[in-house]
Amino acid sequence: MATAPAPPQPTAEPRRTGPGRAHWLRVTRETADDLATDAVEREQAGKAPFDEVSRLREAGLLTLLIPAELGGGGADWPTAYAAVREIAAADGAIAQLLGSHTFLSWSARFLGEPALAARIDLRSAAEQWCWGGGLARQEPALALTPTAGGQVLDGRQSYVTGVLVADRIAVRAVRADSAEPVAVLVDPAAPGVRVDNDAETFGQRLAAGGSVEFDAVPVAADDILGSLSTEEDALSPRAALISPVGRLLSVQLRLGMAEGVLAEARDYSRAGAPWHPAWPVGSPHDPHVLSAFGELTVLVRAASALADQALAAVCAGLALGDDLTFEEHADIAVLVAMAEAAAARAAQDSTARALDIVGARSTPARLGLDRFWRNARTHTLYEPVAHRLRDVGDYFLNGAHPAFVLPL
Repeated sequence: MATAPAPPQPTAEPRRTGPGRAHWLRVTRETADDLATDAVEREQAGKAPFDEVSRLREAGLLTLLIPAELGGGGADWPTAYAAVREIAAADGAIAQLLGSHTFLSWSARFLGEPALAARIDLRSAAEQWCWGGGLARQEPALALTPTAGGQVLDGRQSYVTGVLVADRIAVRAVRADSAEPVAVLVDPAAPGVRVDNDAETFGQRLAAGGSVEFDAVPVAADDILGSLSTEEDALSPRAALISPVGRLLSVQLRLGMAEGVLAEARDYSRAGAPWHPAWPVGSPHDPHVLSAFGELTVLVRAASALADQALAAVCAGLALGDDLTFEEHADIAVLVAMAEAAAARAAQDSTARALDIVGARSTPARLGLDRFWRNARTHTLYEPVAHRLRDVGDYFLNGAHPAFVLPL
């Protein structure tokens, strides 16, 4: 079983110039191997991942999706998804950081005018920004208030991925004069911004999560990435693709963690001490161990196949652009929801049962096998699978379109 097999590249994705898919898959694999060498030590230290972000930056993964003509990698979404999955097999927290960055840094392309998105891409590539933040609905909402000199942002966002290491933060705010929700880009070094390292989660500790407060932070016109309104006249099917596109990053993250823990459990089982001729419980020849590995392999591969279908649907929707209909968008959103549910089960079962497979030998802290379970469980708690299953059931039974929900 490969550690993180790359999803197939659909022909519907538009061509771009750049080093090419093979180059980026090789670079990602090298970066993942580098992260894997000290993953346990870094996770146990729990320091803000400035060094890890530098590794992603040096590999070119922070500008992967930016068009080559604007200084980026010129890659496509299938390549970006494969990168998140490969990194997740080595370090789930850094993969969450990369996935969040990828989603947020591309959000202007869904929500805003092309000229604004190009300006942001150009500067992001030139300055090698790492993006953090979150566009999901939070209560109380951040307030964007008009003033004599422009607009200011106020409020507190309780959990923001990547905020401890971000060069830019993208957040959801509500216009005080019209109640319209919008995506806003903020420099965390700006006056009035305060970042707190207060997440203290038991998993995904290196995702650089924390809270951020805004106190009369000035917001320029170009800092507003676009509207997040769910009204049909404001949110077209093309723009609404931002939700399944972002949620599919979560799918790849979960699959990568599942594949990573199974690969480590397999390698550790093979490299264990010599076994008694009777093959006691926990050996590579124990029928229970073989059955468990077989069951988990089938579970992960099945989720992977569903993720590939969702990927093909997302790329087909991106290729349709403004010709995408609401019905077609609903089909895509439901397929991604199915993939989310399957990937959540694969990640939770694999990361928990891999410890049972290895047995008591999995308990030494130096092995760090528990980090996979803690990372997967933390991520799935923030993104509950029950919500996705409800969407799938309501669509199947009643034909109801899934609600527009952005990933945390």
